Amino acid sequence: MKVLITAGSKHGSTTEIAATITSVMSERGMDATFRPPSAFASIAGYDAVVIGSAVYAGRWREEVKEFVERHADELQQLDVWLFSSGPLGDPPKPAEDPPDAAVMLAKTNAHDHRLFTGKLDKRGLSLGERAVVRGVKAPYGDFRDWEAIRAWATEISDLLVGAISDAEVPAISPVFRLGNPGLAHRD
Repeated sequence: MKVLITAGSKHGSTTEIAATITSVMSERGMDATFRPPSAFASIAGYDAVVIGSAVYAGRWREEVKEFVERHADELQQLDVWLFSSGPLGDPPKPAEDPPDAAVMLAKTNAHDHRLFTGKLDKRGLSLGERAVVRGVKAPYGDFRDWEAIRAWATEISDLLVGAISDAEVPAISPVFRLGNPGLAHRD
């Protein structure tokens, strides 16, 4: 099973999530490859795609939205999963899915969207970004839940090889899961 993992990240923390997903899927026997969204003329030859984006001001990264636009017809024919990275704090805020998630679900016919908590490191921010962070009182720190990220990658791998069915997927808070019901593989 050949799986493409791609993600847009401004400061690298979403790329680290994508790299972890790639690693877990490879360990589970997938031929998993991570590449940035701008690296593709075609996605021919892949059986499944995992697409992720950092979320800034409630929006997905432009390069990820452009990737989906360029490959929308192909993505409709593949097994696709989406993730966003962005909420910060404990409890994470904002807790709702970014508006772009529903749009991307519709354009890709993705099985699932997961919202993962993110990371905010003062050292990587510009002066303007620091002012915005201060203005919205966003907390600094690494809030990523690596166990949840690895579990999701395992779940996708198991679904792809038929080791589990969509009925066996663990129940998840609806705030952190948005997607199409059931896993209907496309031929």
